[in-house]
Amino acid sequence: MAWPIESGRMNASDPLALLAVAIEEARTGQAEGGVPIGAALFTLEGTLLGKGHNRRVQDDDPAMHAETSAFRDAGRRPHYRDTVMVTTLSPCWYCSGLVRQFGIGHVLIGEASTFSGGHEWLAEHGVNITIVDDPGCIAMMTTFIDENPRLWYEDIGEVTDIADRPC
Repeated sequence: MAWPIESGRMNASDPLALLAVAIEEARTGQAEGGVPIGAALFTLEGTLLGKGHNRRVQDDDPAMHAETSAFRDAGRRPHYRDTVMVTTLSPCWYCSGLVRQFGIGHVLIGEASTFSGGHEWLAEHGVNITIVDDPGCIAMMTTFIDENPRLWYEDIGEVTDIADRPC
């Protein structure tokens, strides 16, 4: 389900241009051997504050999700109400909690068909949600999941026969 960007709520002229930054981060993460999820934090006017990608594998850090990486890269601010978190994939509960904790007012999502995290919960709590359903984001994740099911299930915290198999 997609919620449109409300007039006056996000002045960035091209949401796909914002998403392109997150997609590039996802590709970087995948090239490093990690999970291809990217994110970026922008002001409502479209100024890039920070960007990052899932670095759980590269850093051996289970907390280094794409949204966390972008948030850290953006640095400290007095508040985040005037920001947009852009992510290639529906944010998991951990990253949804980050959005709520710091009052990020809008989340732009590349796709939510391969994984649907906490974006509906965020919408219920007043966060503006836009789902693009970008075919490139869907293809990137579908291919990754098919080729790396063990790593994928580890990343989303699901225990399965696949996740329990040795590498």
